[in-house]
Parts: sequence; C-alpha cells; structure tokens
Amino acid sequence: MIHRILVIVALVFATDCLQGETQWWKGNLHTHSLWSDGDDFPEMIAEWYKSGGYHFLAITDHNTLHEGEKWIPITPARMRDVAHAKYLKRFGSDWVVSRQEGRNLSVRLKTLSEYREKIEQRDRFLLIQSEEISARHLTAPIHLNAANLLHRIEPRTGSNTVDVLQNNIDAILEQERATGRPVLPHVNHPNFRWAITAEELMQIRGGQFFEVYNGHPLVFNEGDATHAGTERVWDIINARRLTELDLPPMLGLATDDTHNYHETDSKKSNAGRGWVMVRSESLTADALINAMKRGDFYASSGVTLDQLEISPKGIQIGVKPDPGVEYTIEFVGTRKDFQRDHQPHYNSAGEKLRLTHRYSDDIGTVLQSSKGTGARYKFVGDELFVRARIISTKAQQNPIHDGDLETAWTQPVSPKP
Repeated sequence: MIHRILVIVALVFATDCLQGETQWWKGNLHTHSLWSDGDDFPEMIAEWYKSGGYHFLAITDHNTLHEGEKWIPITPARMRDVAHAKYLKRFGSDWVVSRQEGRNLSVRLKTLSEYREKIEQRDRFLLIQSEEISARHLTAPIHLNAANLLHRIEPRTGSNTVDVLQNNIDAILEQERATGRPVLPHVNHPNFRWAITAEELMQIRGGQFFEVYNGHPLVFNEGDATHAGTERVWDIINARRLTELDLPPMLGLATDDTHNYHETDSKKSNAGRGWVMVRSESLTADALINAMKRGDFYASSGVTLDQLEISPKGIQIGVKPDPGVEYTIEFVGTRKDFQRDHQPHYNSAGEKLRLTHRYSDDIGTVLQSSKGTGARYKFVGDELFVRARIISTKAQQNPIHDGDLETAWTQPVSPKP
C-alpha cells in the first residue's frame, strides 16, 4: 500500500511537468521576529525575503501568532536600538507606533493583519500565518512548526518524547479538520540539544515533515561522533517506516530558523541559508501546502533545479548551473533486502543511552553517482526508496561551517511494485 501511494505521488510529479500548469515557488517556513526571540520587526524580515527572490514566508514565533497588542522596549539589548532605527527609516513615523514614558521608549509590534497588506503582492509574495509550537520533555526541547494556522495552538505535554511529538501533531491536525484549511506540521531540528532520536521521530503518525537542514548554528545537522546526522536519521526513519511501521515516508525540509538579522556571522542564525522549492499551480497557502503534502517540492541550501521528473520508471534530475560550478548528483536509497538489525548504545555501566541506534550501511547508501548538470536514475525494482542529493562545488554563502557546499535534496520515492 505504501509503495502504491508513492507511485501515485510520482505520477503527479510527471503529470504536472507535462501539463505545464505549475511553477516553482521559493519559500522559508521557519524564522523569528521580535514577537518572540528574533531581533527584527516582521515587516523588515518579510521585505528582506521578498527582495531576495522568495515567494512565501512563514514567520514562526514561539507559541504565539502576530495578533493582539504587544509593545517592546527599545534598548541596546538584542540589537533593538539598531532594529528600531532601520525600521523607522524604512517605514517612517506615520507607520511606526511608539510611546515615550520618561526615558523609556517602546514600540508596538504590528499584527499580521496590519502588515500583510503592506507586504503581500498577488502572485509575487505571500505571508503564511504560522507558529513554532515549543514544548519539551524533561530537558529536551521539542519544537514543531505549524503553517497556515487560523488559531494559536497551546503546546501539549506528554509522558515521553514520542507522546509530546504526537500530542502536538494531533493538535495541529485537529485544527486542520476543524477549520477545513490545510495546515503543514513539521518537526524542527531534531539534533538541537539532541532532543529527538530517529527511533522516536519515526513513530509519529499524521506528520510527515522534518528539517533535514536547519540554518541555525546550534542544531548539529551533521551530528557528531556519537549522534547521527539528520540525513542519516532521515534514511533510518524511512527504512523502518516503510517496512515494519507501515507508515508513509518522512519528507525533508530546509529552513533558516533565523533569529539574527543585523550581524552576519557563522555563529549567528542568519537568513538565506535554507529554503524549500514548491511546485504548485498558484501562490496560495492552500495550494503550496497541498503540493508539499503530495511531496512535490525539494529542499535546498543553494542549488536550483530546472528539472525534477519522477515516474514509475525512475527519477530525472536537471540542475540550473552557476558559471564555473560543478555538480555531483547522487541517488541515495535503501534496498528492500537491507540488513534490519540495529543496536542501541550503552555506557560503561551497561546502561542504555538515548541515542539513535547503530544501523547497517545498507541504509542510505549511494546507489548511483555522476558528475554534471543532469542525471537519470532508472528503478531496478528492488529499492525500498530512492532520493537525490545534488552537491555543488560552490561554497554556501554565509555558511554555518567553513567548507559547507550548496546542496539540494529531493524527496524519497519508491518504484512501482
């Protein structure tokens, strides 16, 4: 059943390409403003993305929507004085609402309903009302984003990490059913403070999205000596979801998770590091989210595709090249007969550690690799899933780590059974 669903997704990809009824839209689904722990005003943030060639943006402040009345003090702390000066220069005193109480200056944050009329542009730029639902289990931060909300969602608790994840996914889906509008739930940065293991994340139901790349410098996308990186986690999750758990594949996003807009530094969570490219018939929240739920998108930290065709026979990739840049196109996957044994980690006292288990290299192996701007993978029929990773020789602008290269990731698909 799972394979059949994936083939239907593949056919949708191919049909859309042939009919020419869709186009690619660039967007970021994770960023922060002064409504929570970001250091800039939402109008300024939205204009940065709009002027940078993005088509949609979700500002995802912690446990809040941009509604109601909120005033913030203007102080040097967290660069608020710098942000205020830029904000006033750009929008003027007729727009910026401030009050002086003695020596203390405060500014009222504009609500989404106020500033979207100034920023949005039909078929050019869209703002999607969203929230980062920030919960925890013990010391582990468990954060999920919900895009296209109508109402704020209160974080839910649970007796363990899986419970917390599932309870919050359920709350998001409850609102989707109640409002009749599609909502996109996605799990944020599983390696932030090593909050979520592959074994925990793979169990969630009703949520198919997580961040395989996050542009915050403290989220450890690459893992470390004892913790699996997010790409490894992704393949482990899907190997088990598509076999023993009988769940649909997890799909991978790239996001900024921006907090810092005034200082460009690898140690800051800056804008422009990760995004999604969504193939949709229109620039509306409903159309974008429905396309993503079909799997019709890819994630990127710099590489742009000009061809992504998926059919029951295989995957065709074409890169829109930058001058002087070379590309390696890798098709990464897992075959149906992969070694399924896995071993937990233990400390010297024999106690089981809360780490992603050790798995066979059969999971997430490179099935095919080639140099150039185009490649085709032909399904053999024994694959459980295949995805593409496109790596350039171009250094990522303002990377988290020296040597980070611009990359793109397509979604995992399966051949026709």
